[in-house]
Amino acid sequence: MKLNQLRDIVAIVDHGSLRAAARELDTPQAALSKSVRALERELGVELFAREARGMVLTGLGKLFHQRASAVVNELRRAHDELAQAQGEEGGQITVGLSIMPHVGMLPHALPQFRQRYPRVKLQLVEGLFPELEPRLRNGTLDFYLGAAPHTPPAPGLVSTLLFENTRAVMARKGHPLAQAQSLRELKGADWATTSVDYRAEEDLQALFEAKRLPAPAVVLQAQSALSMMVALASTDLLALLPIQWAEFPLTRDVLMRIPLKERLRAPSIVMIRRPDLPLTPAAEFFCDVMNRHAPATDAGSSAGTVRPRRRVAAGRKGSAQ
Repeated sequence: MKLNQLRDIVAIVDHGSLRAAARELDTPQAALSKSVRALERELGVELFAREARGMVLTGLGKLFHQRASAVVNELRRAHDELAQAQGEEGGQITVGLSIMPHVGMLPHALPQFRQRYPRVKLQLVEGLFPELEPRLRNGTLDFYLGAAPHTPPAPGLVSTLLFENTRAVMARKGHPLAQAQSLRELKGADWATTSVDYRAEEDLQALFEAKRLPAPAVVLQAQSALSMMVALASTDLLALLPIQWAEFPLTRDVLMRIPLKERLRAPSIVMIRRPDLPLTPAAEFFCDVMNRHAPATDAGSSAGTVRPRRRVAAGRKGSAQ
């Protein structure tokens, strides 16, 4: 078994086809196909089923791909780490972020990261932990930073609390309910929620139920921050979102926070990673600058006022403890 064979398997899966993988690797398609067949003969199993729609991993192929992906990604990290330790600025990091870090932390952290590592390729994946867990385990993601899952990660991953967060009711500027001061005054409004995978609709309903109000009407579910921005900016929908949306540069001129008296709690923000995989210098720096711009909620304000808070840099070995 050769490392280039593992690389070939991972490339075919990542790029969706033999042709696309060959183009990415700058390798003749015939040579790539030969590499896969040789590995299958050595292992004594079929890794791919050849179908009309292309090459699809078999059940055994999926098991092998998980291991191969972990090896390939860790070797890439080892190469990047050595290069960055010697002052070179290339390499790649891949990070999973939920919506809150995208709107509340990334706009401040990204310029600092780009200034320090202008040649590092930064891949950002929008999502929540349950859906990103496989990529953390196989080494595709360096770490996840975002809303805490409802249940702790299974063994092999470690979650570190970064800060507690609050929510706000967001609407377009000039909304008819812009002056509302309580949930009761929002009775009868139509709502949008974020990803159905995070029980956002259930959380919204629980707030109204606690006030003995009729269940809110959820008429739109947005799977991305962009979908939510468009929905709120162009309609009279309301949304319960992390309070950082109120100061997000791309929306603060068109969206507003409705000043409710209730304190609206949000999921905690955590970092989840594999503790057995050290971060490369670039990944550690990105983690650090994101943490520096982690907001802190003011416990003395029922509305959940946010003030900036500098966080201590995460240690290479202790950041996930």
